[in-house]
Amino acid sequence: VQVVESGGGLVQAGGSLRLSCAASGNIFSINAMGWYRQAPGKQREFLARITAGGSTNYADSVKGRFTISRDNGKNTMYLQMNSLKPEDTAQYYCNAEYYTDSYTILDAWGQGTLVTVSS
Repeated sequence: VQVVESGGGLVQAGGSLRLSCAASGNIFSINAMGWYRQAPGKQREFLARITAGGSTNYADSVKGRFTISRDNGKNTMYLQMNSLKPEDTAQYYCNAEYYTDSYTILDAWGQGTLVTVSS
């Protein structure tokens, strides 16, 4: 399984962006997908997760502002980000949890897409 993010950029505080994550490979092995971010000098932070069945959960820091969704027909996951704040500035990463042939769960990570929020 491979994942590729897109959609990052520069936005003013209060604005919106939508990130996309395209999955390829053995997509039927994907159990769940999620978004993480990492700001300079900080650890990678969980943001949101969506399961194959559509269940979602969010970090408190983004609940109510960010929405995760997926389009199974396009093998793509999205993160709609509203009311952006300067502290949302970070590299955003897509993650896919997938099963191998031996039913081990592994993680696939993208290269990240940069989101910069100006004040």
